Amino acid sequence: MAISQYLKIIARGAQGARHLPREHACDLFGQVLDGSISDLEVGAFCIAMRVKGETPEEMAGFLDAVHARLAPLPASARTLVVLPSYNGARKLPVLTPLLALLLAREGLPVLVHGTATEDSRIFSQNMLAALGVPALQAIQTIAPGNVAFAPTALLLPGLARLLAVRRTLGLRNSAHSLVKLMNPLAPVGARALVVGSYTHREYAESMAATFALTGADALLLRGTEGEPVADARRMPQMDGFVAGAVTRLEEAPGGPLTPLPELPTGADCEGTATFTRAMLDGHLPVPAPIARQVEHILRLALQIESARPAP
Repeated sequence: MAISQYLKIIARGAQGARHLPREHACDLFGQVLDGSISDLEVGAFCIAMRVKGETPEEMAGFLDAVHARLAPLPASARTLVVLPSYNGARKLPVLTPLLALLLAREGLPVLVHGTATEDSRIFSQNMLAALGVPALQAIQTIAPGNVAFAPTALLLPGLARLLAVRRTLGLRNSAHSLVKLMNPLAPVGARALVVGSYTHREYAESMAATFALTGADALLLRGTEGEPVADARRMPQMDGFVAGAVTRLEEAPGGPLTPLPELPTGADCEGTATFTRAMLDGHLPVPAPIARQVEHILRLALQIESARPAP
């Protein structure tokens, strides 16, 4: 169906807009990703969905379109942990690379993917490069015990283009939510665990519903400033999904934040790299929330491997 017909459905404001069934959402988002529509139509789509809001069924359809177009990443020997890293550091240091390296130390393959969506933040790509993990230049198998960083454009150029629309419009669009849900191993049907994170409570509900609807294997938590790593200062709620079935893994105890005076600022790339190395080397303790997150991911990976043994 032509995108103008979809816009007549979704672009009638918060009260007049109607929701799309999954197959129509897939068709619409496929046109956006393929670049077969004009920049004006892309902008109209972004604003319309921003005003209307996405339903889990629409997000599932958008994911169908993404997964159908992703570069086929080869399967890993163990469950691949997927860390979508798109928010970067504002006030707090970006500790997603610490989480990735801790998981690799436990023998899991880890894929961090992302792209810089703003110029004023430090992103995981910067931190990983400082820690000796350069960005991939080509798709490759990620071996157990290794961390790889994949720029979004390497996985799906159309998705990277849509993320870049934020620089023009100044607003997030559906792609910013999708990247936190997508599974780069979906095209080959291999084992992967997506670590999804949210900042606002309403996204917790919509992401959980989408994981359930798509039968995903995932860990969902309130991350640090939108990053998929637990806040070092306070234990978050964590939910695990195996084939879409959810289990509460960790309750959020509440209470005040635990002060961590040695925590560097978000904009201090060198300080964060030094801080990360100190924890990896055992000179500083890994914050309890991050250590617990590692434990939950390891258990989920074993559950996935038990349910789906390697061929």
